[in-house]
Amino acid sequence: MSVVAFERKQDSGEWSEKELSTLVAALGAAKGSRTGCEWETGRTEQGDVQFYLLGPLPEQACEVCVSRIGGRYILEDGSGRLLFEHRNLELVALHAKAAVPSTSWLMVRAITLWCAIRNTIHEKVEPLLVEGEELLVQFVPQLAAFA
Repeated sequence: MSVVAFERKQDSGEWSEKELSTLVAALGAAKGSRTGCEWETGRTEQGDVQFYLLGPLPEQACEVCVSRIGGRYILEDGSGRLLFEHRNLELVALHAKAAVPSTSWLMVRAITLWCAIRNTIHEKVEPLLVEGEELLVQFVPQLAAFA
């Protein structure tokens, strides 16, 4: 048996227009009406292309990243955890769309504020209720004597 060595096909080093339009269409629909979200392209240390979906200003934290490495598309979240990997970009784009957080930062802050207010009220009102119950337990027997 003889073995024939094939040359590895080199990537062009750039995203094609079709690839970019697929990613922008999928992730553009995922971010919806959220303002301030942008996308950017870059490269890994080895020269493989990457696509980043960035959050709103001023932080512009990376929400998802798609890399093309050797003909495979790698989807990672903003923390660098692997979410999905496949040769079909459309399938990766669907997973990327599902991975984008749908709750706006304003809603998250409103929910956090509501929880903080509720916790504060609970901490302040509960001791008053317990103290009132203790006073009631002390005075009810004395009031019963007058009845």
